[in-house]
Amino acid sequence: MFHAAAKDFMLTKEHIMSQFSGKSVWVTSADRYMGPSIADEFERLGAIVTRDMHVLYDDHYLRETLAEIPDIVIANLAEPPRKDALEAIQDDDWNLLFDHLVHPLMRIVRHVSGPMKARGHGKIVAITSAAPLRGIPFASGYCAARGAQNAFIKGAGLELAKFGVQANAIGQNYIENDTYYPPELMQDPRFISNLSSQVPTKKVGRGLETAKLAAYLADPDVEHVVGQIIPLAGGWTT
Repeated sequence: MFHAAAKDFMLTKEHIMSQFSGKSVWVTSADRYMGPSIADEFERLGAIVTRDMHVLYDDHYLRETLAEIPDIVIANLAEPPRKDALEAIQDDDWNLLFDHLVHPLMRIVRHVSGPMKARGHGKIVAITSAAPLRGIPFASGYCAARGAQNAFIKGAGLELAKFGVQANAIGQNYIENDTYYPPELMQDPRFISNLSSQVPTKKVGRGLETAKLAAYLADPDVEHVVGQIIPLAGGWTT
C-alpha cells in the first residue's frame, strides 16, 4: 500500500511538472513581497519564468517589456500601509497606495487580457491581501486599495471566464515575506503576542504556501475557478 501511494504521489508530481513545462510565467515586482517564493516554485515546476523587478507598471513600460504575452501572469504588487487615524489620512499617502497597488494591476490586466482572449487561454493570479476582507483599524487607506484590487479581480474574472481566461486573487495575511514581515518585526514580543491571539494557527505561514496556491490557480486543468479572492491567512479571516 505504501509503495502504491508513493507511486501515485510521483505520478501526481510528474503530472504537475509536465503541466508547466515550457509555459511562460511573468512575475511582477519579483524581488518583493511574494515574488521570490512564487518565481522559485514555478521554476521548480519547469516553467519559463521572467522575474520583472519593476514597481510602477505604466502603459509605456508594459508595451516595451511585454510585447509577447505570457501564458501566466502573476500580478505581485506590494506597498506597506500608511497607518494613521481617519482624520489624519494624507492625500499623498492615499494616492501612493493606489498608484502602487490599484492602478498597476488594472494596467497589467488591461494589457494582457485582449491577447489572452484572442488565443482562448491565459491565467492571471493577483497577490493581494486579506486586509479588506476583515478590516484593520488605522489602515483604512491600505484596506481601501487592497479592496479595490480584490473588487477589480472579481469583475475581471467574470468578464474573462467565457473566453477561457481565468483571473483570481490570493488575499493573504500573516505569510512570510520581507515587505510586510521583516526579521525585526517577527522578533518583536508585541507582534508575537498579537499573532497568538489573532491568528488561529498561531504562526506566520510559509511563502511556499502562497506559491503552491498560485501554481494551482495557474494549472491549465483548473478552469472552473474564476473571479475568486481566496483567503490565505491562517484563519485570521475566512
